[in-house]
Amino acid sequence: MLGGLELAAVDDLDRLRAKYGAKTGGDIFDPVFRAVAAAQFSGEKRKLPYADIATFLSLPYLAGGIDAPGFADLDIAVVGVPMDLGVTNRAGSRLGPRAVRAIERIGPFEHVLRLAPATMVAAADIGDVPFRSRFDLASCHADIEAHFKAIVAAQVVPLAVGGDHSIAQSILRAVGAAHPVGLIHIDAHCDTGPPFEGSKFHHGGPFRQAVLDGVLDPRRTIQIGIRGGVEYLWEFSYDSGMTVIHVEEFAAMGCDAAITRARAVVGDGPTYVSFDVDSLDPAFAPGTGTPEVGGLTPREALTLLRGLKGIDVVGGDVVEVAPQYDATTVTAQAAAQMLFTIFCLAAVAVERRTGRDVS
Repeated sequence: MLGGLELAAVDDLDRLRAKYGAKTGGDIFDPVFRAVAAAQFSGEKRKLPYADIATFLSLPYLAGGIDAPGFADLDIAVVGVPMDLGVTNRAGSRLGPRAVRAIERIGPFEHVLRLAPATMVAAADIGDVPFRSRFDLASCHADIEAHFKAIVAAQVVPLAVGGDHSIAQSILRAVGAAHPVGLIHIDAHCDTGPPFEGSKFHHGGPFRQAVLDGVLDPRRTIQIGIRGGVEYLWEFSYDSGMTVIHVEEFAAMGCDAAITRARAVVGDGPTYVSFDVDSLDPAFAPGTGTPEVGGLTPREALTLLRGLKGIDVVGGDVVEVAPQYDATTVTAQAAAQMLFTIFCLAAVAVERRTGRDVS
């Protein structure tokens, strides 16, 4: 004879069999999960993650970029910037956009933020910045600025995948042209160094130049994860009023306190989010040009980004992925996940600005 607990277990098994036994594919009951599944399944089938043209998050591809029909209807555009003429150490991040796009195991659902950003906004991968010359650093930056100004003029939020970190200077000249923006910058390096060898375009100085260009507000800038042997180059960060949190300070204060500090620094104003993959310890991201031992873990970085939900994100980037130094693809995996999380932040910001319901 079955006892009370055993009878309850049998009854529950009967309930589960009745509810789920004949269900397949996208037959999901939870309303949040069901909405996500509806965009992924056709009956019991869903798209092969490894098939067709590789776009970030399997977003629709606009082959004509900013000139394509439908571009002006987008809320968010993912754009590759395959340029690494501004590196000071190992080259190779020109291959970053392709490597990040090839990562298939991200999204569609962000389980902590509990949202599927591609279902919230109109978004597409619009390809790469068209460069007139792969050899001319200055003209590459002119091309980046012009391309992103066209994106911003259409009131589309740009999310860039680089490329070396020098690209942020020209992107900010577009994003902050009307009014200086704030910055949440996650990196091993402050990137506020001076011009070197006759060039202001290098990955160690984009944020100094952005401040001097009048497109970045240093008082609304926070730099997190800083470490390494080139601290002596970063005096501009302190002199201009940027908030700098070294990785040791981050470890001591904890992620929640760092999130609180970041939110206080940028406030409610328009904010750009820039993520350099070398912010991560090279144990987790060896495929980068300037690895610095002692960095963030991917979990810490994701927690930090997730804690920024609700800030007014007007653009962002993930940079410095040099995949040829990482046969495991773990660096590109981490970078893609960070870009997906920034995509989530941007989607929430779009909903807030447009008055749509926020998930």
